[in-house]
Amino acid sequence: MNCWKSINLNKEFGLNRLYLLSFLIGLAVFIFLYMPLSIVHGATEIYDFGIIPLLVALFFMPTAHSFMHILPLIMMNKRAKLVFKRKNKLFPIINYYTKKHLTKKASIVVALAPTMFLTFPGLMGSFLFPHYYVYFLLFTAFHIGITLTDFLYVFNIVKAPKHSYIESTNDEISILVKAHD
Repeated sequence: MNCWKSINLNKEFGLNRLYLLSFLIGLAVFIFLYMPLSIVHGATEIYDFGIIPLLVALFFMPTAHSFMHILPLIMMNKRAKLVFKRKNKLFPIINYYTKKHLTKKASIVVALAPTMFLTFPGLMGSFLFPHYYVYFLLFTAFHIGITLTDFLYVFNIVKAPKHSYIESTNDEISILVKAHD
């Protein structure tokens, strides 16, 4: 196998820029979705749970996001090594490393799984539960901000050759192609 391209978003964009872009995207999503949802739900009374349950849910969001990446690997019977670490001594993060290389299609499914399993249900919850739509919307906007790096990886994987393989290492993915004999 030859390495077609290595992608390390931290080196390419910088960690602070990624955090800033994630924050701005999450804020923009909240602003753009809050207006139409407040029009749809009208003068519905919003039940107040307080800030503590919301902060607890947002605190565990990165961990839930990581588990949603691992779920398709379990469903596809792919073996993965899980590494637990804390980023910035605050957020528990679970990294996964597959024992074998993933195909291009499998890598795209794994990268987009948190969007399918967390973002879409959050959007549906904000429509279906009018008394709690602000909480669902905050949760969803925060998650969309987190998924920025996933979409950047998917953008690069989609541009890869058709029969390529993806290998994940520390904060980097490598796109591999078979060597010609």
